[in-house]
Amino acid sequence: MSDVMTVSDLVKHFKPKKNELVKAVDGVSFSIKEGTCFGLLGPNGAGKTTTVEMLEGITLPSSGSILYRGEPIGESFRRNTGIMFQNTALQDYMTVLEALNMFGSFYEKTVPVEQVIEQCSLEQFLNRDTRKLSGGQKQRLLLAVALINDPDIIFLDEPTTGLDPQARRNFWQLANDIKAQGTTVVLTTHYMEEAKLLCDELVFMDHGTIIAKGSPEALLTSRFDHILIDLPSTAIPDSLPAHTSHQLQTNHDRTEFLSTDINETMNHLIQHGVSLAGMEVRSRTLEDLFIELTGQDLRT
Repeated sequence: MSDVMTVSDLVKHFKPKKNELVKAVDGVSFSIKEGTCFGLLGPNGAGKTTTVEMLEGITLPSSGSILYRGEPIGESFRRNTGIMFQNTALQDYMTVLEALNMFGSFYEKTVPVEQVIEQCSLEQFLNRDTRKLSGGQKQRLLLAVALINDPDIIFLDEPTTGLDPQARRNFWQLANDIKAQGTTVVLTTHYMEEAKLLCDELVFMDHGTIIAKGSPEALLTSRFDHILIDLPSTAIPDSLPAHTSHQLQTNHDRTEFLSTDINETMNHLIQHGVSLAGMEVRSRTLEDLFIELTGQDLRT
């Protein structure tokens, strides 16, 4: 599988009004494989938005290189790229169909408008004013706009922010369909479930650098070797003896057992009269990994 984009030692520095150099991106390197979904994750201020803007050709790097199919970003990249921004202003008093036709007119090569209409399920509101679209409908239109030039690679910048669970899941299916057709997807998101379902490869950033990268499965396996058993703290007697199969930690009114052997832990609890009512059992998730990597402090 060949690389669509290769990023080497990418750096972006800013000088705010106080003239103090801010290292927004500080020497990141990675590659994006063709036909995959590549996810860029991190807390607010981690540098991921600046990184994506450089990948998209919107912001110039201070140093480092970005190659598209082995060549610096240029006309070929712009012709073959689709971008779905987190916020896009559409022309007032324009229908969905008019918007698609207008954006299609910007490119020499396009797919038939009927194709993106069907692909993004826009048939029911083609003549609706874009101002009157629901959140999910607007996101599907913006996705169609990003697909109108039949791109090789498409950037999705937090595409499901603000959508209800049903609209979010419908969008996930669209994103998977796009990838299945061979289009490379670059995704930024704050939804860890979204990243787990869509992405083949992940990069976690913080303070302008990469702190972890790999497939979702590989990242979770490398960081966690236990199952989490969660019970109401009132069910756990103070006299419960320790056991080698687990570690115990209390979180407000819940007690968690980090178990390396779920059968041994369960037998231990039952033997000592612990009620299993209200018990929850789950594997570690990308959200757990996100918190472990970046901490729990609020970012602004």
